[in-house]
Amino acid sequence: MTLNSLPAWPALQSHYDDISGERLRDWFAPQNDTSPTRAERFTYDGGGIAIDFSKNRITDATLKLLVELAQQAKVAERRDAMFAGGIVNMTEHRAALHTALRATADDAPFQQQVRAEKAKMAAFADKVRDGSWTGYTGKRIRHVVNIGIGGSDLGPKMVVHALHHLASPELDTHFVSNVDGADLYNVLQTIDAEETLAIIVSKTFTTLETMTNARSMRDWFTKQGCPEDALSKHFVGVSANPEEVVKFGIAKENVFEMWDWVGGRYSLWSAVGLSIMLSVGPKNFDGLLEGANKMDQHFRAAPLDKNLPVLLGMLGIWYRNFFGSQCELVAPYSEALHFLSAYLQQLEMESNGKSARLDGTFVDYPTAAVIWGEPGTNGQHAFFQMLHQGPTIIPIDFIAVLTPEHPLPDHHAKLLANCFAQSEALMLGRTLEEAKKVAGPGKEELATHLSFPGNRPTTTILLDALTPQTLGALIALYEHKVLVQASVWDINPFDQWGVELGKILGKVVEADITAPSADPAKHDSSTSMLIARARNALKR
Repeated sequence: MTLNSLPAWPALQSHYDDISGERLRDWFAPQNDTSPTRAERFTYDGGGIAIDFSKNRITDATLKLLVELAQQAKVAERRDAMFAGGIVNMTEHRAALHTALRATADDAPFQQQVRAEKAKMAAFADKVRDGSWTGYTGKRIRHVVNIGIGGSDLGPKMVVHALHHLASPELDTHFVSNVDGADLYNVLQTIDAEETLAIIVSKTFTTLETMTNARSMRDWFTKQGCPEDALSKHFVGVSANPEEVVKFGIAKENVFEMWDWVGGRYSLWSAVGLSIMLSVGPKNFDGLLEGANKMDQHFRAAPLDKNLPVLLGMLGIWYRNFFGSQCELVAPYSEALHFLSAYLQQLEMESNGKSARLDGTFVDYPTAAVIWGEPGTNGQHAFFQMLHQGPTIIPIDFIAVLTPEHPLPDHHAKLLANCFAQSEALMLGRTLEEAKKVAGPGKEELATHLSFPGNRPTTTILLDALTPQTLGALIALYEHKVLVQASVWDINPFDQWGVELGKILGKVVEADITAPSADPAKHDSSTSMLIARARNALKR
C-alpha cells in the first residue's frame, strides 16, 4: 500500500482544500478563541519541553487526521522496532540503537558495552580535566582539538558551544572538519603542541577529510618537537575500526569505541561525544543523556495525539506534502544554540533526503524539506523581510530559552520579546486597510509596501533553561521527528548512500589533479576543464 492510498491521505487533502483559505488571525479573534483557548488546546508538554503549536494553520480536525495518518503509516510500530533493536536500517541490515546510549534500564540493548565505554570515557576525561594527564613535556592539557566531519563534528561542536557556560575554564575546545587546509591551519595558530590533545573521530578511520587533517596534525606535532614515541600523550581515537586507529599510530589503550548500530549523525551520545565530556565534565554529559532519555520515554509512552515528536513530525508532513513547502526555518533565540541549525541540516536532510521507498520503488511525493536557520535576533536583520512579505510561505520553529545562562537579564527580556513578537507578527500580518492608516493621509500609495499577508505558520519550542537535560531532550525531539516522518514517507532514515558517490568520484578526480598527466577522456568536458585549471594552478 502506497502513502497516497492510505485512507487519511485523501481525507487530509480534502481538509486542506477546506481550510487553506482560512486565516490564523480569525481563529485567534476574541469571539472565536473561547475557553479553552486555542493556545491552551494546542500547547503540549513532554520530556522537559513545552511546544506551542497554536500559530500553525491547523484545527482540531487537522491534528486528528494527521494522527490517523501516523497510525495508518505504522509510526508506533516503527518506533517500537527501533527501541527493541530491530533491523530498521534495511539497506545496511543494521539496528539503529542510538537510544541505547542514553538508556537506564538494565535490559536495554548493549548496556554492558555502553556502560563500560562511558566509564572509560569518564576516567579519561577526569584525568585531562584535573591536569593529571599531561603532554610530552609534562604540561597539563589546555587545548582539545576534535578532528572529524559530519556527525563526528556537527553534534559535538553544537553541544560544546551550547553548554559553554558549563565548560571547564582550563580547557579550550576546537573543531576541525573541512579538508580545506585553512580550517586546521587557523586552529594551529592558536594552540601550543605541549598543551594540546587531538581527538580523531571517524567511524571507519578512513574518511578522507578527517584522515587528511589527522596526518597533518601528527606532522605538526613532530615538527613542534614532540618525539614520535610521545605522540600517545597527544592523540586519542574514536572509531568502530580500532585496527585502523592503531595502524595510524594511536596507542591501543587510547582508542574509544563506537558501534555500527549507531549512525554518525546520531552518535554524539557515544564516545563521539568525548570532546563534550572533556569540556563540561562527565556529570553534565550524563545530564545530556538523561534529558534525551526523558524524551525517549515520552516518545515511547505518550499517546500519539499528545506526543511531541509525533506532532512536530506530522506538522512537517502537513506543510511539505499538502502546502508544498520546500523548506523549514529553525530560529533559536539563543546565541548558545548558534550551531543547532547546521546540526539539524545533517540530521534531517541526510536522514530523509531519499527518493527510494523501503520496498525499492521510487516515491511519488516530496520527502525531506530543506532545513536552514540562524539565531535570532540576527536573522531578523537578514532574511526575516522575506518571511514577512515575500510570496513564499516558510514554516518556522522558534526556540526560546526562558531563563538566561548569563547575568544580563535586560538583554534576555528584549530577546524573548523579539521572539514572541515575531511569531505574533507573522501570524497577524497587516491588512491593506490597516496599512493605509499607518501610511497616513495623502500617502495611500505606500499602503501596499506597508502591508503584510500574515497567516505565516510558526511553532514555538520553550526550554525553561539551557541545561544539559533540556538540550538533550531538544536533540532527541528532533531525532524522533526524523523517524516519524521517515515512517510516513516509507523511507530509511539511517543510511546515506547519496554521500558515497561523491566520495568515490572524488578519489578519481584527486588522482587526476595530482598525477603527472591526466586523461581528459575519463571525464565530461566540464570536469576535465576544471581539472586542467587546477593542475595548472598547483604547478605555479
